[in-house]
Parts: sequence; C-alpha cells; structure tokens
Amino acid sequence: MAAGELGRRVNEEEYRAYLREERAAFARVLERYGSRTPDRARAEALTAYPYEPPEAPYRGLVFHDEAWHWAMLHLHGERYWHDHPELLHAPREYEEQYEQQADRPNPSPPTP
Repeated sequence: MAAGELGRRVNEEEYRAYLREERAAFARVLERYGSRTPDRARAEALTAYPYEPPEAPYRGLVFHDEAWHWAMLHLHGERYWHDHPELLHAPREYEEQYEQQADRPNPSPPTP
C-alpha cells in the first residue's frame, strides 16, 4: 500500500495509475513550456517520477504537489514563482489536459 491523497492508503494498482498520470502531466508541461521532444520529455518524467517499491519509507511523497509545480522547478529552478510569477499557477489549458488525462482508462502498468 502507498500513501495516497490526504494520507489514504492505496494499493499497487492505484499507485501505478497515479504514477502514470503524473508522469504524463509532467512530460506534457516539458513539451509545451520547455520545448522538449516527446521522447526527451518522457525520459525526464521517468527520472523525476521513479517507481518506488511498496516498502519505500516516503513512497509517493512526490505526489504532494502537482506535476505543474515539479515541471516548473525542473525547467526554471528554485523560486521559479519569484522570477516568473506568471508561472505560479498552471494555466487553464494545463488543467483541462490534466482533467482529460485523469478521465481516460489507464494503460497497462509500466515495468519499474
């Protein structure tokens, strides 16, 4: 079981589904706002969101913030919101894509 939203425990299938969704969201931000190719964006997403085994003490901690935030840190560094206040909040376009992704059926879990 992994820690989920508000500390709720989730099973392996839920963890992997959420991991896929967050990786996809992170990669979309890198493509759109960081001019990454799709392959490079996916590779960077795998690095930013590694699979963590069930026994990992802080498994899923990366999920406490949105992929938008982690991608902005990745692209612009610490305090990106200070240097680029317009990036503090994700644009509506991102939110709509994120919601659409969450509504789609999940593909088979990736092999860690």
